[in-house]
Formats: sequence, C-alpha cells, structure tokens
Amino acid sequence: MPRFLTMVRIDEQNAPAEKPDPEFEGRMGALFEEITEAGVMRETAGLTPTAQGTRLTWSGGTMHRTDGPFTGDGDVVGGYALTRCKDKAEALEWTERFLRIHPEHWTVTAEVREIVES
Repeated sequence: MPRFLTMVRIDEQNAPAEKPDPEFEGRMGALFEEITEAGVMRETAGLTPTAQGTRLTWSGGTMHRTDGPFTGDGDVVGGYALTRCKDKAEALEWTERFLRIHPEHWTVTAEVREIVES
C-alpha cells in the first residue's frame, strides 16, 4: 500500500490567537485514535513556528542560510502526517475529515502527496 505525506499549511501571521477549545481537542483525539486503529496513521506532529526554523538553499554553487521567521511567504507547513492508505482517494478522505474538525473561522490547508517508493 502506498504511503502519503500530508503537509498541513497555516498562515502563521493570521493564525487564531486563542487556544483550541476542549471540544476541538476531543474531536481531534477521537479522529487520531480512529485513524491509528485503522492502521493508516504512521506518524503525525506539529512543527515549531518559522521563527525557530532555518532554511538552507543551494544555488550557484553556494550555500545560503536564512534564519526565521520567514515573513511574506504566506502559508507555511505547520504540521504533517505520514499515512499508509490503499490509494490517494483514501488519503484524501482522511485529510478531509481532519480539516472538517477545525473551527469554521480557521483557515487550514492540507497538501497530500504520495511518497515515491524505490
């Protein structure tokens, strides 16, 4: 079965200031339990803000290093999930369920990509 990487994208500059309510956390916990019991979830985590990150770019034979925050970039990867699904349709179905759990006033984008197996 193929593996998929889901990158959860957020707009760091316009992220909700309030912490998620306990109901949201309960819904998320229930979904993570379900997806794990289904044997789909391999790994998932949130990422630190870009202010704590560093970008390395190789260009023109030179290494460039940029410390965060990465302002002006719009959305950034705020978390990820690594799953094993029967096909892309299943990976998209789980991702849609994940997104629908979030409060309506939040903007969260997820990019789902199959991992190339050698």
